Amino acid sequence: MHFINWILDAMDIPSKYRPESSESKWYKYWLEQGFFRSEPDERAPYVITIPPPNVTGVLHMGHMLNNTLQDVLVRRHRMMGRNVCWVPGTDHASIATEARVVAKLKEEGINKSNLTREEFLEHAWKWTEKHGGIILEQLKRLGASCDWDRTLFTMDDLRYRSVIKVFVDLYRKGLIYRGIRMVNWDPEAKTAVSDEEVVYTEEDSKLYYVKYRISGSDAFITIATTRPETILGDTAVCVNPSDERYRHMEGCKVIVPMVNREVPVIFDDYVDMEFGTGCLKITPAHDVNDYEIGQKHGLEEIDIFNDDGTLSSEAGLFIGTDRFKAREMSVNLLKEQGLLSKIENYRNKIGRSERTNSIIEPKLSMQWFLKMREISKPALEAVVNSDINIYPHKFKNVYKHWMENVRDWCISRQLWWGHRIPAWHYSSTGFVVAENEDEALEIAREATGNKNLSSEDLKQDEDVLDTWFSSWLWPITCFNGILEPENGDIRYYYPTNALVTAPEILFFWVARMIIAGYEYRDEKPFDDVYLHGIVRDKDRRKMSKSLGNSPEPLNLIDKYGADGVRVGMLLCSPAGNDLLYDDSLPEQGRNFANKIWNAYRLVRSWKTDKSIAAQPVWSAEAGEWFNNRLNEAIREYNRAFEKYRISDALMIVYRLFWDDFASWYLEAIKPDYGYPVDAKTVSTTLDFFDRLLRLIHPFMPFITEEIWQMMENRGAGSSIMISDMPDAGKVSSRSLKGFEHARMLVTAIRNIRKENNLPARENLQLFISKKSVEEEQPYQNLVKRLANISDIQHTDSKPGNSLSFMIGTSEYYILIGTKIDTRAELEKLEADLEYNRGFLDSVMNKLNNAKFVNNAPEQVVEREKKKKYDTERKINSLLERINDLKSRE
Repeated sequence: MHFINWILDAMDIPSKYRPESSESKWYKYWLEQGFFRSEPDERAPYVITIPPPNVTGVLHMGHMLNNTLQDVLVRRHRMMGRNVCWVPGTDHASIATEARVVAKLKEEGINKSNLTREEFLEHAWKWTEKHGGIILEQLKRLGASCDWDRTLFTMDDLRYRSVIKVFVDLYRKGLIYRGIRMVNWDPEAKTAVSDEEVVYTEEDSKLYYVKYRISGSDAFITIATTRPETILGDTAVCVNPSDERYRHMEGCKVIVPMVNREVPVIFDDYVDMEFGTGCLKITPAHDVNDYEIGQKHGLEEIDIFNDDGTLSSEAGLFIGTDRFKAREMSVNLLKEQGLLSKIENYRNKIGRSERTNSIIEPKLSMQWFLKMREISKPALEAVVNSDINIYPHKFKNVYKHWMENVRDWCISRQLWWGHRIPAWHYSSTGFVVAENEDEALEIAREATGNKNLSSEDLKQDEDVLDTWFSSWLWPITCFNGILEPENGDIRYYYPTNALVTAPEILFFWVARMIIAGYEYRDEKPFDDVYLHGIVRDKDRRKMSKSLGNSPEPLNLIDKYGADGVRVGMLLCSPAGNDLLYDDSLPEQGRNFANKIWNAYRLVRSWKTDKSIAAQPVWSAEAGEWFNNRLNEAIREYNRAFEKYRISDALMIVYRLFWDDFASWYLEAIKPDYGYPVDAKTVSTTLDFFDRLLRLIHPFMPFITEEIWQMMENRGAGSSIMISDMPDAGKVSSRSLKGFEHARMLVTAIRNIRKENNLPARENLQLFISKKSVEEEQPYQNLVKRLANISDIQHTDSKPGNSLSFMIGTSEYYILIGTKIDTRAELEKLEADLEYNRGFLDSVMNKLNNAKFVNNAPEQVVEREKKKKYDTERKINSLLERINDLKSRE
């Protein structure tokens, strides 16, 4: 015989796949070859801008899921011939980073309050430079194919100047204003936070029933409150005008407990007559709804809290005491004064800062705001009209609801780390807005008429901008589209193609990017928004290091390999739904990698004989079927990606490789022990393997590159990641249907062997009832090969000493001599008969329903009629077989 060896002998392939060496080797190779880099050219671009992680952050499970999804998308499109540009970067994260730096300084015995702004920022920049690149380096371990030469930072020079330019532009358009408004105040971070940065949770609380004396009498009214310390800021008591219990109170005043301040009783429909006693204390400076009522009724506003959550001098009592300690002291004082009638346990929603977990304090504060109503309209229309598609589609209505009820955006933060607001104050009430101090001075001189005004007379605003005010420009500033709106990059890469992120930032990032896109490019920032779920543990708790329920991502990569972890993250991550993580998921991913590796080793262990002239007929049949199955799977795979059903796409190739290729195709073509394989079968198998690897590559980049490079001598600079994604060829439904029939037939024969203890190596004879000849019986040679059948014949009647079974409406018999267990066979047939009779009843219920027959689509009715016909044939055949067996007992 004339044997040929493939590129590597099977003995040269390690028995186990070693991801640790493969991953570092191929990632280094990809970087050296510049496969991730992108410059504008004649190809169609495919662009994703990474949701920038916090600059001080480290990789967590949410990042793993998010960036795996992005990498899958960009790798697939790179193989589809697109000029892929995946822009990486980090976010300066004002609140989180400043908190980290403050904590670090405290450890060193330094208080922020003892530093100048410049000194603090020097520490912050050092911290950022030390920790800023950690998370991006960790993403490389995952296999992220970002264009690292384009790495950005939201506070680098271009991004900083872009943010300032946009602020000035919006101010001059009349869209930014400054004023005292009720804001969400974080006493720990000592800054305002947006509505979207407040997390509400159900918590145990107390409801305190407090007596307010009616002025000029000894009578009292009782008011229920969860916050007795805020009584010190009360400026009215409010009741519903429809409440008969308090109609006599019109024109009355009451005495505020503890501080003995006389305040009016007012009437407003806002009050819920069913809550508490139906009386509401009004504290305009410390409750959003009270503030609205206060504005409506012209009430005084008494701010009883300092920025750190301690009580201010305005409170009159407990000055300098923490707000929660002041609550205890208020309760004790009310008890002493006999003004606390009772306390009830109560469960209510508490708002906490997303960044510090501190309980939010509604507080009146001088802040900068962006008017949102008009500027948001194009962004709303874009999603409603499907110019931008949100996946899953269920979030479209969520987006619409929020955008139709949008509020002005508080864009200022009382921090030092961030983009400093470009406003310069020249008096206690006067200020100018400009891109720099020189321009500000010029404008201030013109505004005041004072030509002698100098820079020493100007003081820049102390606040910085909300972090999201830089992030909302991200798709534009990634390509310097604010400072140079007509540059080559922005014209080529914008709008981007997809944004992959989580639903919880749909509003305060995704929506705002769309708003900015239409405001500054008159164009959407991206075509599609893909929203993935949150990674949770088996108890549905969000994974976090503080809860101790989050594994270390890099440890998972070390244990299961990057490919295993990537597959594990996607196996149970249907679009928009949360991923319930368990270590069995990356283990399953690792097992899949091993399956691919072992399949390749198996194929490579075979010898090829070029002298074999003809391909065995069963190999030809297997090749015909799998080629059709592969083409069908490619179509399914592409459709899944079009709908952003990325986990479905993974499962399509997972099952295609594991079930169809490894379990059926390779089983059919593998040679008998010690025999070679013909060249045609080898060539066909290698082609299938190549196409399978390319389909799998976006999900498992490392092992696919490792095997693909082994398969033949590749030229310098070659890589699977820049090879073509396989096209879907023609699909023969006849072939697929025929093999499915053959597969069920083989499975049934194998089950009969097992149930009757028939050795796998024993040849059996298979008979087909001639009543079944109207059904095609394809792939008979493959059936013989896989089921070890010596002969297949047609027969008019059931042979003696045979077992019968049905596949569809075809009846088969296996000749097994005297080994048949008649009683067991009868029990099986009677169970099958009972099932089919029940099934027929359910079908007849539909067909006997005139409403169904008259209103259902014609093809649906015909499908039910075919079910009826096939099931009746099965029942008749089963009855014949049962009667035949009974006659032999």
